[in-house]
Amino acid sequence: MPLLNKVRTAVSGGTRGDTAILSLTRLRTALTLFFALDGFLFAGWVVRIPAIKQQTGASAGDLGLALLGVSAGAVVTMTLTGRLCRRYGSHPVTVVTAVLLSLSLALPPLTRSPLALGLVLLVFGAAYGGINVAMNSAAVDLVAALRRPVMPSFHAAFSLGGMLGAGLGGLVAGALSPTAHLLGLTAAGLLLTAAAGPVLLRHPSPAPPEALPARPKAGGGPARTAGARRAVVVFGVIALCTAYGEGALADWGALHLAQDLAAHPGVAAAGYSLFALTMTAGRLSGTALLERLGQTRTLVAGGLTAAAGMLLGALAPTVWAALLGFAVTGLGLANIFPVAVARAGALAGPSGVATASTLGYGGMLLGPPSIGFLADWFSLPVALTTVAVLAAGAAAMGWAARDRRASGRS
Repeated sequence: MPLLNKVRTAVSGGTRGDTAILSLTRLRTALTLFFALDGFLFAGWVVRIPAIKQQTGASAGDLGLALLGVSAGAVVTMTLTGRLCRRYGSHPVTVVTAVLLSLSLALPPLTRSPLALGLVLLVFGAAYGGINVAMNSAAVDLVAALRRPVMPSFHAAFSLGGMLGAGLGGLVAGALSPTAHLLGLTAAGLLLTAAAGPVLLRHPSPAPPEALPARPKAGGGPARTAGARRAVVVFGVIALCTAYGEGALADWGALHLAQDLAAHPGVAAAGYSLFALTMTAGRLSGTALLERLGQTRTLVAGGLTAAAGMLLGALAPTVWAALLGFAVTGLGLANIFPVAVARAGALAGPSGVATASTLGYGGMLLGPPSIGFLADWFSLPVALTTVAVLAAGAAAMGWAARDRRASGRS
């Protein structure tokens, strides 16, 4: 990639090199803040869902239909955002969608009916889907320019932001109304966007669309492009397998501990927190892991680790063994989604990120209801073993796709 060669030359060229390094460092810091903001705002909304349900008078079924608005808005926008990033650049789109996400967060507490809630959640979901594709596209370009596999660090920021948002929401839930809480988060989101946004707007993407391998190269032809598209779908399915497990554990992990293993409510509630904590730790160490093992071996090792951990978590006869299984599962799944999105983006640019993100988000939606149906037909422990099956499948697909070289080691 010619631009990367220029970056490398600049890095070794005195003042120019210092300027290039400083620019990339600022971009990385700004993008990290946007990932953290995304997790922070989404978690802040999630912890207020019970209060919004009561406020709108929604039944469980009504709430479920209203929450589909988030999913529908996100899936539709993810496909569109890839095109917007190619036309206008991923940096401006990231800033615009961050503003929209912050503003839309103030809308749910203003509704008084399930229908109105569903409509505003369409807007919220559209902004959420848009920022996820845009900032991941920007991150893929920055990873290519840095020539270091730092994508997991961005997703670690998302996880940390989510943990902070959920913790803060739990602390203020009894003291603040949903309106005051979510308006406060809107203000915080706009302030952070105002602080970090100018960095993205001043610095163009270090890897412009014409430098991406999504465009057919001389001698490549349609076959090369079709092969890249197939590979992007494979990495999207790998992301789906990871998100399936995350969604399943979020909704069913605590119930499994309480119902099947008679865990104390506090211990049961800690199950997902432990999973999220180890996933965050795994992502924080993801760059070092990728530099040591490479992308393919990280995918395979992560999938197999998650499969072993989830088999233990689902079938263990004691609470503490199950908790250990959840922790191991978090470590295993931690870097699969970031690597899959990075590989898809390296192959096809923003459209590749959009495809992988859409499929991955579909896995997050598919996991909880699938576990529920299977639990009715068999049992919850058996249903949770599907997380292990899909994790092992992700490892197999990662190994099969090893010949699809992206930037960095495979």
